[in-house]
Amino acid sequence: MTWNIAQAKQQFSEVVRLSVQEPQAIYNRDKPVAMLVNAELFEAFHQWHTRQHEPTLTEQFSEIRSALHDVRQDGLNLPARSTAQRNNSFIEMLEAEGLTTPVSAS
Repeated sequence: MTWNIAQAKQQFSEVVRLSVQEPQAIYNRDKPVAMLVNAELFEAFHQWHTRQHEPTLTEQFSEIRSALHDVRQDGLNLPARSTAQRNNSFIEMLEAEGLTTPVSAS
């Protein structure tokens, strides 16, 4: 239901009572100026609105990256990867079952 400001002031308790069932729009000269909603709907909106202002995961990583860069710790010191040929358990199993021929090391 819609109300103009004067009606809403005169029948405030009725506007509040009806807001439990559905939002009540209040207009000033054919322009919407307010909505009266029940507490449960407002709480859901408030939680949604709060989440919209939380930083995204990308923004959080960007902040961390910037902070690490500021203290000159912007890279990970990882040991070099070994170039030695590693065993492949799956290939070894196939060879053991005779499903493939052994591959010679190059």
